[in-house]
Amino acid sequence: MKSLHRIAALVLLALIPLASDAQFFMFGGGNSAARDSLRRIAEADYQNMLDQLGIDEPREGRQPNNADESKHPNYDELTANPYPFYPDPLTMQDGRRVKNAKMWYKQRRPELVRLFEDEVYGRIPANVPGVTWEVTKEEKKDFQGTPVIVRTLSGIVDNSSYPAISVTIQANVVYPENAANVPVVIEYGFMAGDPTVVRGNQKSWQQMVVERGWAAATINPSSIQADAGSGLTNGIIGLCNKGGFRSPTDWGSLRAWGWGVSRFIDYLETCPEFNAGKTAIEGVSRYGKASLVAMAFEPRIAAGFIASSGKAGAAGWRRDCGESIGNIVSSEEYHWVAGNLIKYGAGELTENDIPVDQHELIALCAPRACFISTGSWAGDKWQDVVGSFISASKASPVYELLGEKGLGTELFPGMDYTLMDGRLAYRQHHGGHEAGPNWPFFLDWFEREVVSK
Repeated sequence: MKSLHRIAALVLLALIPLASDAQFFMFGGGNSAARDSLRRIAEADYQNMLDQLGIDEPREGRQPNNADESKHPNYDELTANPYPFYPDPLTMQDGRRVKNAKMWYKQRRPELVRLFEDEVYGRIPANVPGVTWEVTKEEKKDFQGTPVIVRTLSGIVDNSSYPAISVTIQANVVYPENAANVPVVIEYGFMAGDPTVVRGNQKSWQQMVVERGWAAATINPSSIQADAGSGLTNGIIGLCNKGGFRSPTDWGSLRAWGWGVSRFIDYLETCPEFNAGKTAIEGVSRYGKASLVAMAFEPRIAAGFIASSGKAGAAGWRRDCGESIGNIVSSEEYHWVAGNLIKYGAGELTENDIPVDQHELIALCAPRACFISTGSWAGDKWQDVVGSFISASKASPVYELLGEKGLGTELFPGMDYTLMDGRLAYRQHHGGHEAGPNWPFFLDWFEREVVSK
């Protein structure tokens, strides 16, 4: 039966005409026929992965709007910790205790990297092609009184191994005129309109960055890999697989987006205007997840601003609060992660069987500067505000082993109380599912912990 499923999926993919890049980038874009086409492609890809894993049907994720209250997310802290014992980031799988920084870097950190690659986010393949960067446009602008240059870039991926798929990474960077060796803050975002145009009465994050004399860059994640299961046979993942299906250990979109940031840093290293050794990555929600993944695997990223990231981001898998593993491994979100993660949301395996948890992903960022940001209870509870704090707290011993201060407490600090004394920081702001209210705090902290050193 499984082989029949696989054959049917392959036939379906062959029969469905590919939608345009723009429709791939925004799942559901275009007309109803295009949406139906994309949905069928995603369903075929998802079924193929289930067949590879021998899974009939994963457990349902939490459903806030379901008429059945038993399917609603849990927000009761008295029942939010069904699996209270987390893996120890400083204990090897064979039981040996990590005693010093050398043992962390040589043994435990590589072990954690392999586990996250194999079980959660997937491996970047050995055959991933190179990227050639081109400046497609450069303009001088006045940015609220600051003379700046806006540079628009295209990262053209070598597709000679499979010309049927082309990938061009879209990015831009805004920086003060006469800049030399300045820090760069990179955001996962979309490049609609002029970044120097400020809308409303509040300063944009780009304005706040440029006013400090730094560069503000944006990279479009969907130009690297579509944010939909229908795009897994396209984008950089599809290019490496020559249009075929993923295996259970292949990378998902989160890891692919991180790869794109690494290639952008390659470009920054070639430019005297920028200090590629003092880069920060920022993102909100799914791009908060992506920012943490990028920083964990890319040691050249000096700081991360991880906003409202939830499950697969800062919030632990072993928590039962808001979003669940069932949501992440569903047909709507599985493309973010490795197929292997689905097995922990199906059958007898549970979140408690995952050999790692998200505090260890934060630990992979150590001793670099990592700022975990969450919003208010009303606007951000789906992302598990307390769970993100717990992960940061449990990562703190690794920071301390490496000579940097962690959070310094296991007690949740509450709204607008800032834990920013060390290289690992946490702050719950008064806004909702956003980064906005924490931008000034992050930038002050980034200047202290990275720029001034």
